Amino acid sequence: MRTVLKLFLAFYFIFHIQTLYGQDSPKGYTLIWEEDFNREGVVDKSKWNFERGFVRNNELQWYQEANAIQTNGVLRIEGKKEKVTNSRFEAGSNDWKKSREFAEYTSSSINTRGKFEFQYGIMEVRAKIDTASGMWPAIWTLGISKPWPANGEVDVMEFYQIKGEKTILANAAWADETKRANWDEAKIPFEDFLAKDAFWAENFHTWKMEWTEDFIKIFLDDKLLNEIELNKTLNPDGFNPFHQPHYILLNLALGSNGGDPTSTEFPKEYLVDYVRVYQKK
Repeated sequence: MRTVLKLFLAFYFIFHIQTLYGQDSPKGYTLIWEEDFNREGVVDKSKWNFERGFVRNNELQWYQEANAIQTNGVLRIEGKKEKVTNSRFEAGSNDWKKSREFAEYTSSSINTRGKFEFQYGIMEVRAKIDTASGMWPAIWTLGISKPWPANGEVDVMEFYQIKGEKTILANAAWADETKRANWDEAKIPFEDFLAKDAFWAENFHTWKMEWTEDFIKIFLDDKLLNEIELNKTLNPDGFNPFHQPHYILLNLALGSNGGDPTSTEFPKEYLVDYVRVYQKK
Protein backbone atom coordinates (compact mmCIF):
# COMPACT_ATOMS: atom_id res chain seq x y z
CA MET A 1 0.00 0.00 0.00
CA ARG A 2 2.82 2.38 0.85
CA THR A 3 4.50 1.63 -2.50
CA VAL A 4 1.28 2.45 -4.36
CA LEU A 5 0.91 5.69 -2.40
CA LYS A 6 4.50 6.68 -3.14
CA LEU A 7 4.00 6.02 -6.86
CA PHE A 8 0.80 8.05 -6.84
CA LEU A 9 2.50 10.98 -5.12
CA ALA A 10 5.45 10.81 -7.52
CA PHE A 11 3.22 10.92 -10.60
CA TYR A 12 1.12 13.69 -9.03
CA PHE A 13 4.26 15.75 -8.35
CA ILE A 14 5.65 15.25 -11.86
CA PHE A 15 2.29 16.13 -13.44
CA HIS A 16 2.03 19.41 -11.56
CA ILE A 17 5.65 20.38 -12.19
CA GLN A 18 5.06 19.86 -15.92
CA THR A 19 1.91 21.93 -15.73
CA LEU A 20 3.75 24.78 -14.05
CA TYR A 21 6.90 24.63 -16.17
CA GLY A 22 6.21 24.18 -19.81
CA GLN A 23 3.74 21.38 -20.46
CA ASP A 24 1.72 23.90 -22.45
CA SER A 25 4.70 24.92 -24.61
CA PRO A 26 4.00 24.62 -28.35
CA LYS A 27 5.20 21.29 -29.73
CA GLY A 28 8.92 21.41 -30.45
CA TYR A 29 9.42 24.62 -28.46
CA THR A 30 10.61 25.43 -24.96
CA LEU A 31 9.78 28.40 -22.75
CA ILE A 32 12.75 30.82 -22.60
CA TRP A 33 11.18 33.90 -20.95
CA GLU A 34 8.00 34.57 -19.03
CA GLU A 35 6.36 37.44 -17.19
CA ASP A 36 3.22 36.43 -15.32
CA PHE A 37 2.80 39.64 -13.26
CA ASN A 38 2.01 37.60 -10.15
CA ARG A 39 3.85 39.90 -7.75
CA GLU A 40 1.87 42.68 -6.11
CA GLY A 41 2.95 46.28 -6.55
CA VAL A 42 5.44 47.92 -8.87
CA VAL A 43 6.52 46.36 -12.17
CA ASP A 44 9.75 44.35 -11.98
CA LYS A 45 12.47 46.76 -13.13
CA SER A 46 14.89 43.90 -13.71
CA LYS A 47 12.63 42.97 -16.65
CA TRP A 48 11.04 46.23 -17.76
CA ASN A 49 11.97 49.83 -18.64
CA PHE A 50 9.54 52.76 -18.51
CA GLU A 51 9.03 55.42 -21.15
CA ARG A 52 8.48 58.89 -19.78
CA GLY A 53 6.69 62.01 -20.93
CA PHE A 54 5.42 62.72 -24.44
CA VAL A 55 6.97 60.08 -26.70
CA ARG A 56 5.40 59.54 -30.16
CA ASN A 57 2.55 60.12 -32.62
CA ASN A 58 1.35 63.43 -31.15
CA GLU A 59 -0.52 61.44 -28.52
CA LEU A 60 -2.24 63.04 -25.54
CA GLN A 61 -0.89 60.99 -22.65
CA TRP A 62 2.10 61.68 -20.42
CA TYR A 63 3.82 58.37 -19.78
CA GLN A 64 4.78 57.75 -16.15
CA GLU A 65 5.65 54.80 -13.93
CA ALA A 66 2.75 55.28 -11.53
CA ASN A 67 0.18 54.11 -14.11
CA ALA A 68 1.59 50.56 -14.40
CA ILE A 69 0.98 48.27 -11.45
CA GLN A 70 0.85 44.52 -10.79
CA THR A 71 -2.30 43.49 -8.96
CA ASN A 72 -4.39 40.31 -8.65
CA GLY A 73 -2.10 38.44 -11.05
CA VAL A 74 -2.20 40.94 -13.92
CA LEU A 75 -0.41 44.03 -15.16
CA ARG A 76 -2.79 46.99 -15.03
CA ILE A 77 -1.88 49.92 -17.25
CA GLU A 78 -4.22 52.72 -16.30
CA GLY A 79 -5.21 55.62 -18.51
CA LYS A 80 -6.20 58.64 -16.42
CA LYS A 81 -7.59 62.08 -17.09
CA GLU A 82 -5.31 64.23 -14.95
CA LYS A 83 -3.30 67.37 -15.52
CA VAL A 84 0.49 67.03 -15.41
CA THR A 85 3.08 69.75 -15.97
CA ASN A 86 5.29 69.14 -18.99
CA SER A 87 8.83 69.33 -17.59
CA ARG A 88 10.15 69.84 -21.14
CA PHE A 89 7.89 72.79 -21.95
CA GLU A 90 9.40 75.56 -24.09
CA ALA A 91 7.17 78.51 -24.97
CA GLY A 92 7.01 79.04 -28.73
CA SER A 93 8.53 75.66 -29.58
CA ASN A 94 7.46 73.96 -32.81
CA ASP A 95 8.15 70.55 -31.29
CA TRP A 96 4.84 69.05 -30.09
CA LYS A 97 6.66 67.38 -27.20
CA LYS A 98 7.78 70.78 -25.92
CA SER A 99 5.00 73.14 -27.04
CA ARG A 100 2.37 71.82 -24.60
CA GLU A 101 2.67 73.30 -21.13
CA PHE A 102 0.52 70.55 -19.66
CA ALA A 103 -0.60 67.01 -20.39
CA GLU A 104 -4.29 66.37 -19.75
CA TYR A 105 -3.95 62.58 -19.58
CA THR A 106 -1.48 60.02 -18.18
CA SER A 107 -0.68 56.38 -18.93
CA SER A 108 2.27 53.96 -19.04
CA SER A 109 4.49 52.28 -21.60
CA ILE A 110 6.95 49.52 -20.65
CA ASN A 111 9.55 47.62 -22.68
CA THR A 112 12.27 44.98 -22.33
CA ARG A 113 15.04 46.71 -24.29
CA GLY A 114 18.47 45.70 -22.98
CA LYS A 115 16.85 43.27 -20.53
CA PHE A 116 15.27 40.71 -22.81
CA GLU A 117 15.54 40.49 -26.58
CA PHE A 118 14.91 37.52 -28.83
CA GLN A 119 15.23 36.46 -32.47
CA TYR A 120 12.70 33.95 -33.82
CA GLY A 121 10.27 31.90 -31.81
CA ILE A 122 6.72 32.29 -30.55
CA MET A 123 5.52 35.15 -28.38
CA GLU A 124 2.15 34.78 -26.67
CA VAL A 125 0.34 37.50 -24.72
CA ARG A 126 -3.00 37.20 -22.94
CA ALA A 127 -4.66 40.56 -22.46
CA LYS A 128 -7.91 42.45 -22.06
CA ILE A 129 -8.26 45.78 -23.87
CA ASP A 130 -10.65 48.68 -23.39
CA THR A 131 -12.31 49.74 -26.64
CA ALA A 132 -13.69 53.14 -25.62
CA SER A 133 -13.04 56.19 -27.78
CA GLY A 134 -9.51 57.47 -27.37
CA MET A 135 -7.95 54.11 -26.47
CA TRP A 136 -4.86 52.88 -28.34
CA PRO A 137 -3.49 49.76 -26.57
CA ALA A 138 -0.66 47.82 -28.18
CA ILE A 139 1.54 44.73 -27.99
CA TRP A 140 4.56 45.18 -30.24
CA THR A 141 8.26 44.61 -30.86
CA LEU A 142 11.12 46.72 -32.20
CA GLY A 143 14.51 45.67 -33.56
CA ILE A 144 17.58 46.59 -31.54
CA SER A 145 19.63 48.01 -34.44
CA LYS A 146 18.99 51.12 -36.60
CA PRO A 147 16.47 53.97 -36.10
CA TRP A 148 12.76 53.53 -36.81
CA PRO A 149 11.47 52.28 -39.23
CA ALA A 150 14.71 50.67 -40.43
CA ASN A 151 14.90 48.72 -37.16
CA GLY A 152 11.62 46.92 -37.94
CA GLU A 153 8.35 47.03 -36.03
CA VAL A 154 5.88 44.19 -35.42
CA ASP A 155 2.44 45.15 -34.13
CA VAL A 156 1.16 41.92 -32.66
CA MET A 157 -1.85 43.90 -31.44
CA GLU A 158 -3.06 47.43 -31.99
CA PHE A 159 -6.54 48.75 -31.44
CA TYR A 160 -7.48 52.19 -32.75
CA GLN A 161 -9.79 54.04 -35.10
CA ILE A 162 -9.41 54.22 -38.87
CA LYS A 163 -11.68 56.88 -40.41
CA GLY A 164 -13.77 56.74 -37.25
CA GLU A 165 -14.14 52.95 -37.34
CA LYS A 166 -12.75 50.93 -34.42
CA THR A 167 -10.21 48.45 -35.77
CA ILE A 168 -7.89 45.67 -34.62
CA LEU A 169 -4.59 45.62 -36.51
CA ALA A 170 -1.72 43.17 -37.02
CA ASN A 171 1.20 44.80 -38.85
CA ALA A 172 4.88 44.93 -39.67
CA ALA A 173 6.91 47.97 -40.80
CA TRP A 174 10.36 48.52 -42.29
CA ALA A 175 12.08 51.34 -44.23
CA ASP A 176 11.38 52.45 -47.80
CA GLU A 177 13.53 54.55 -50.14
CA THR A 178 12.40 57.80 -48.49
CA LYS A 179 13.25 56.47 -44.99
CA ARG A 180 9.55 56.32 -44.23
CA ALA A 181 7.74 53.09 -43.40
CA ASN A 182 6.69 50.26 -45.67
CA TRP A 183 3.73 48.47 -44.08
CA ASP A 184 2.34 44.97 -44.34
CA GLU A 185 -1.00 45.51 -42.62
CA ALA A 186 -4.07 43.57 -41.59
CA LYS A 187 -7.01 45.73 -40.51
CA ILE A 188 -10.06 43.95 -39.11
CA PRO A 189 -13.12 46.06 -38.19
CA PHE A 190 -13.96 45.64 -34.53
CA GLU A 191 -17.59 45.13 -35.54
CA ASP A 192 -16.56 41.75 -36.98
CA PHE A 193 -15.60 40.57 -33.50
CA LEU A 194 -18.72 42.01 -31.88
CA ALA A 195 -20.91 40.27 -34.46
CA LYS A 196 -19.60 36.93 -33.17
CA ASP A 197 -19.43 37.88 -29.49
CA ALA A 198 -21.26 40.93 -28.16
CA PHE A 199 -19.21 40.68 -24.93
CA TRP A 200 -15.83 40.40 -26.70
CA ALA A 201 -14.36 43.48 -25.00
CA GLU A 202 -15.27 42.20 -21.53
CA ASN A 203 -12.99 39.16 -21.81
CA PHE A 204 -9.31 38.31 -22.06
CA HIS A 205 -7.93 37.23 -25.44
CA THR A 206 -4.67 35.68 -26.60
CA TRP A 207 -2.42 37.26 -29.21
CA LYS A 208 0.44 35.23 -30.69
CA MET A 209 3.38 35.97 -32.98
CA GLU A 210 5.07 33.02 -34.70
CA TRP A 211 8.42 34.21 -36.08
CA THR A 212 10.89 32.29 -38.23
CA GLU A 213 13.61 33.31 -40.68
CA ASP A 214 11.03 33.15 -43.47
CA PHE A 215 7.82 34.62 -42.05
CA ILE A 216 5.97 36.28 -39.19
CA LYS A 217 2.44 35.05 -38.50
CA ILE A 218 0.15 36.95 -36.14
CA PHE A 219 -2.81 35.21 -34.50
CA LEU A 220 -5.70 36.31 -32.30
CA ASP A 221 -7.34 33.49 -30.32
CA ASP A 222 -5.67 31.04 -32.73
CA LYS A 223 -7.11 32.75 -35.82
CA LEU A 224 -4.48 33.89 -38.32
CA LEU A 225 -4.74 37.65 -38.89
CA ASN A 226 -1.66 38.33 -40.99
CA GLU A 227 1.35 36.55 -42.49
CA ILE A 228 4.37 38.66 -43.38
CA GLU A 229 6.85 37.11 -45.84
CA LEU A 230 10.32 38.16 -44.75
CA ASN A 231 11.90 37.89 -48.19
CA LYS A 232 10.00 41.13 -48.94
CA THR A 233 10.93 43.14 -45.84
CA LEU A 234 14.29 44.54 -46.92
CA ASN A 235 15.39 48.10 -46.20
CA PRO A 236 16.92 50.04 -49.13
CA ASP A 237 20.43 49.09 -47.90
CA GLY A 238 19.51 45.39 -48.04
CA PHE A 239 19.28 44.99 -44.26
CA ASN A 240 16.38 42.85 -43.06
CA PRO A 241 15.19 44.22 -39.70
CA PHE A 242 13.35 40.98 -38.93
CA HIS A 243 16.59 39.00 -39.02
CA GLN A 244 17.81 40.61 -35.81
CA PRO A 245 16.78 40.48 -32.14
CA HIS A 246 13.68 42.41 -31.07
CA TYR A 247 12.45 43.64 -27.71
CA ILE A 248 8.87 43.76 -26.38
CA LEU A 249 6.67 46.78 -25.69
CA LEU A 250 3.32 47.04 -23.89
CA ASN A 251 1.57 50.39 -23.75
CA LEU A 252 -1.72 52.24 -23.64
CA ALA A 253 -1.69 55.40 -25.73
CA LEU A 254 -4.54 57.94 -25.68
CA GLY A 255 -5.84 60.18 -28.43
CA SER A 256 -4.21 60.52 -31.87
CA ASN A 257 -5.17 57.35 -33.82
CA GLY A 258 -7.15 56.21 -30.79
CA GLY A 259 -9.73 58.91 -31.40
CA ASP A 260 -11.18 61.63 -29.20
CA PRO A 261 -11.30 60.70 -25.51
CA THR A 262 -13.21 63.82 -24.45
CA SER A 263 -16.50 62.01 -23.82
CA THR A 264 -14.88 58.88 -22.38
CA GLU A 265 -15.16 58.20 -18.67
CA PHE A 266 -11.82 57.68 -16.93
CA PRO A 267 -9.89 55.89 -15.56
CA LYS A 268 -9.49 53.14 -18.17
CA GLU A 269 -7.58 49.87 -17.83
CA TYR A 270 -5.48 47.76 -20.17
CA LEU A 271 -4.84 44.40 -18.48
CA VAL A 272 -2.10 41.91 -19.35
CA ASP A 273 -2.22 38.45 -17.79
CA TYR A 274 1.12 37.14 -19.09
CA VAL A 275 3.83 37.39 -21.74
CA ARG A 276 5.59 34.18 -22.82
CA VAL A 277 8.33 33.60 -25.35
CA TYR A 278 9.23 30.17 -26.70
CA GLN A 279 12.02 29.03 -29.01
CA LYS A 280 12.64 25.76 -30.81
CA LYS A 281 14.41 23.13 -28.75
